[in-house]
Amino acid sequence: MSRQIKELEIAAIGDRIGDTKDFIVIDVSKVDAISANRFRIGLRAANVSALTVRNSFALKALSERGVEGLDQLLAGPSTLVWGSEDVVALARCVAKWAGDLPALAIKGATVEGQTLDAGGVESLSKSKGRLETIGELAGLMLAPGSQLAGCLQGPGGRLAGALKTLSEKESGE
Repeated sequence: MSRQIKELEIAAIGDRIGDTKDFIVIDVSKVDAISANRFRIGLRAANVSALTVRNSFALKALSERGVEGLDQLLAGPSTLVWGSEDVVALARCVAKWAGDLPALAIKGATVEGQTLDAGGVESLSKSKGRLETIGELAGLMLAPGSQLAGCLQGPGGRLAGALKTLSEKESGE
């Protein structure tokens, strides 16, 4: 392959991945064609991209984009997977498919500059996602206000009840 064609291939990989920094690397070489097609359609439905790459080209394209840490993972047949709403949702999607397709192997990932092995990707898939964390934080921020309102309603309600009782006694006598 000529140098110009190699450079075009590297540029095509770079254009395809864009500014993405978080990737999961998988091996789909042992998955049969029908299952692989279902897998790719399922990824597309989840807004996840997959690209089977030549390792040396991928390493060059990724290093040009500032993505490091995939050197050990890009050995043998490799497919880069990226996308979804956040990296936890991506890990969940890939882990789900790895459970459904035993021939699919998760090699590892790079997340915010950290390299994860297959076990790390599995752990990541079980952690809380972005939306869950935002919801939890919102609940924590609103909790003191609701507790204060509850505290104020308790004594205020008792005081109102006592005043009502007194007014009924006065009007009833």
